[in-house]
Amino acid sequence: MNKALLGGLLAVAVAAAGGGGYWYGAKRAVLPAGGQAASAGKADAAGAAASVVKDERAVAVEVTRVGVIQLPQTITAVGSLRSDESVTLRPEIAGRITEILFQEGTPVAKGATLVRLEPSINVAEVRQARANLTLAKAKYERSVDLAGRNFISGQAKDEARNNLEIAASALALAEAKLRKTELKAPFSGIIGLRVVSVGDYVREGADLVNLQAIDPLKVDFRVPENFLKQVQVGQSVEVKLDALPGKTYEGKVFALDPLVDAAGRAVVIRAQVRNQDTTMRPGMFARVTLITSDDRNALVLPEEALVPQGTDQYVFRIEDAKAVRVKVETGQRRDGKVEILGGLAKGDLVVTAGQQKLRDGTVVRSTGVGANGNPADIDPRKLVPAAGRATALAGQSR
Repeated sequence: MNKALLGGLLAVAVAAAGGGGYWYGAKRAVLPAGGQAASAGKADAAGAAASVVKDERAVAVEVTRVGVIQLPQTITAVGSLRSDESVTLRPEIAGRITEILFQEGTPVAKGATLVRLEPSINVAEVRQARANLTLAKAKYERSVDLAGRNFISGQAKDEARNNLEIAASALALAEAKLRKTELKAPFSGIIGLRVVSVGDYVREGADLVNLQAIDPLKVDFRVPENFLKQVQVGQSVEVKLDALPGKTYEGKVFALDPLVDAAGRAVVIRAQVRNQDTTMRPGMFARVTLITSDDRNALVLPEEALVPQGTDQYVFRIEDAKAVRVKVETGQRRDGKVEILGGLAKGDLVVTAGQQKLRDGTVVRSTGVGANGNPADIDPRKLVPAAGRATALAGQSR
């Protein structure tokens, strides 16, 4: 009986050992696969975390493309409008004003009489001179007759001729003084405001009234001497006035001052501008754009894209979702845009907002397109880091 009991216990032990070995083998077969899956899950989690870190590091910016527009070469300056002709009427002789023949602020024609002085004394002088001339002429004619018959000497004849010439000159002088009692307009223009009245006694050279010819007008402006080689007679100018906003007047350069101002190292240029409606007036402040060359293709950016540093200008160009600091050479500026002469090429992506948060090599992401940009022109792949773009493509393939 003991042998039978012992045999049964031994069979149970063998069966238990076999079952345990089977369970252990099965566990050993399953564990490697489960370990690899866990490792792969940890790797994916780490990659996702790294990707999130990169997205969190990306700085939000606005971008635009370097554009090309037709832009003439220009020089901007400020100046003043001047009358084409300007004069202050002053009498050449003293006298009392008897007539004022104009209405202040109205147009007058060339040669029109504007002011008359008391002419009575001058009229009397003219009559006296004419009488003396008549007598001198009669004496000369008599002397010629007597000299022909040898009744007088040749000297007496010469004296009579000389007296005739003196009398003629005296008459011309008296008539000239009489003409000066009338002040006439030397050219057509607009008469100004008089400072005298009828009955005033005026001396020689006293100011009476000003006369201005304002169509066309002249505009004088200065440009630095280093632009002198670019300026020529006949070039076009565009004139804008703060007093008349929204209007642009066109003109031509017709004279350059041969003297360069030593104080400001600038040269004075004079242009002529039509003023048919007489809205512009002499003395107005003018903003002048001198066009030195015809339209040409020019690379341009919004002015806000520039990052000045000292005397240099920089921009941040986008390359593989990174901001690259680039030094640029700038040209003229117009309507909020700046011409780029060097450092960039057509189509380059440039940051227009958010530069203060950037350093050379900073990862960026676009939040929009700045001024001068076209969303259809922006390649989104250029605003995603290379690693992020590879991950995205791999996700799409899966």
